[in-house]
Amino acid sequence: MQVKCTLCDKVEHLKDDSFTAKRLRNRRLNLYMCAECHKRIEERTKQRHSTGKFHLYKDKYKHDDFI
Repeated sequence: MQVKCTLCDKVEHLKDDSFTAKRLRNRRLNLYMCAECHKRIEERTKQRHSTGKFHLYKDKYKHDDFI
């Protein structure tokens, strides 16, 4: 199966019976990202976390006792 990275447009080949290929076939909305782009995003996210200015905002969920 040929896949294309959504960020860098690099074309790669995945085995047809691999988990990633199956996930991409069954869930068409999932986008493929190559290992280089994934690693680059991971490193930059860790750098932002280390600055102390990075905040993850959680959804405000109000618990309903009747459900």
